[in-house]
Amino acid sequence: MILIVDDKPENIFSLKTILELHSFPTDTALSGEEALKKILRQSYALIILDVQMPGMDGFEVAAAISGYSKARDIPIIFLSAANTDKKFITKGYTSGGMDYITKPIDPDILLLKVKTFYRLYEQNRELNRIQASLRSEIEFRKKVEDELQERAGELHSILESIPQIAFTTAADGKIEFVNERWLKYAPSKQTFPITHPDDPDLVKTWERTVASGKPLEMEVRVRPIDEEEYRYYLLRAIPVQEGDTISKWVGTFTDIDDQKQAVRKKDEFISIASHELKTPLTTIKAYVQLLERSIEAEDANKLYVDRALVQIRKLDNLIVDLLDLSKIESGKLKFNKRPFQFEAMLSSAIDMIRQTYPDYKIIRTGEADIQLYGDEMRIEQVIINYLTNAVKYSPDNKEIHIETTVSPDNALSVKVRDFGIGIPKAHQANIFSKFYRVEESANRFQGLGIGLYICAEIIRRHAGEFGVESEPGHGSAFYFSVPVLEGSAIEEPAA
Repeated sequence: MILIVDDKPENIFSLKTILELHSFPTDTALSGEEALKKILRQSYALIILDVQMPGMDGFEVAAAISGYSKARDIPIIFLSAANTDKKFITKGYTSGGMDYITKPIDPDILLLKVKTFYRLYEQNRELNRIQASLRSEIEFRKKVEDELQERAGELHSILESIPQIAFTTAADGKIEFVNERWLKYAPSKQTFPITHPDDPDLVKTWERTVASGKPLEMEVRVRPIDEEEYRYYLLRAIPVQEGDTISKWVGTFTDIDDQKQAVRKKDEFISIASHELKTPLTTIKAYVQLLERSIEAEDANKLYVDRALVQIRKLDNLIVDLLDLSKIESGKLKFNKRPFQFEAMLSSAIDMIRQTYPDYKIIRTGEADIQLYGDEMRIEQVIINYLTNAVKYSPDNKEIHIETTVSPDNALSVKVRDFGIGIPKAHQANIFSKFYRVEESANRFQGLGIGLYICAEIIRRHAGEFGVESEPGHGSAFYFSVPVLEGSAIEEPAA
């Protein structure tokens, strides 16, 4: 908006008409005092100021305007009818004017000057806006940088306080920070700790991890730079994301050697104890079976002998599971794979469960009259384990369904469904883990939690898949599937 200041209304009218015809918004004041009041309340792009006015003349108004911080940069064009002398023009410029026009006014010259100053005003306003925006951006970035430095300082303090070997890297994987423990195991702050020659190359593994953007978890053997003995460490590294972008990586090496040794000793103990128990148990089982045959069916003692045989079978199965577990842990679980008739094996397994648990009704659906390539005894072990668990965990509903299908892509699927207590959703992901038992049923049902772990390993070694579908109070359905490759070996996963 342009402010026109003149003590004569006719002059104001003519100037206002000229400017508004060319789309310039205007405001007016009939005295210097009125103009100053308006300037305090309103922002203007240009002031056209008459020099000769009663009270405050134009020079005094301009001088007063220059004292206002808000208005001092507004350009002023002086209008004068009489004072064209050089000294008056000079006084106009020194009092704050930007230009000088004498009356009578040439409209073309006036418009040319107004357009020039108005354009300068618009450009100056845009520059001020950009400057304010840049200043705000700089302040914001400085604040963010300060916060990041503070967070980085907190993270570094945390990493220094923990007992692990710890580090952080940039998004590209280049090491940025290491704690003091790092230097006991690494030659420098820029290189990884020394690992065992037989372990995977840590540098190449790290490069692949950074390229994938996925967390890393692996066991490596690490030794101090001044020692020769290696110890097992668990390396974990996770990406730190800001939005969808990885900003850095944080990693730790945790000493797990004591745990590894404890697990190894435990596995050795289980293996030795299982072997030592197997021989006397076999002898006891044989004597009890002989005793069973020698007792008449009507003898009251036969019931106790039968119960003893049930418990002996349970103990025998437990020892077999413990032996299998120790073989899995040592990588010595053997598989004798050959073609076999699956339907005959399945019927035999179902008959065995029916004889052992005559109170239960096992309903068979589907047919799989195929020749399967695999370890017949191990596949049977999985099915019997599934059926036994179905009996064990459904004491109030004595009906079990077993379904077999062969898919169009030549995969055999077996599903065993019970209508027992079921498994909560939170526990289903871990149900095939070693020694895992659902807390709600651990006190009610016996077991060590290794049967399903062994089943999972058997199916893995047959290149198959396994899982469970369950709902508490409505039973469970354990299933597995294996590829049907008649007469040809299935490549075994690494033990």
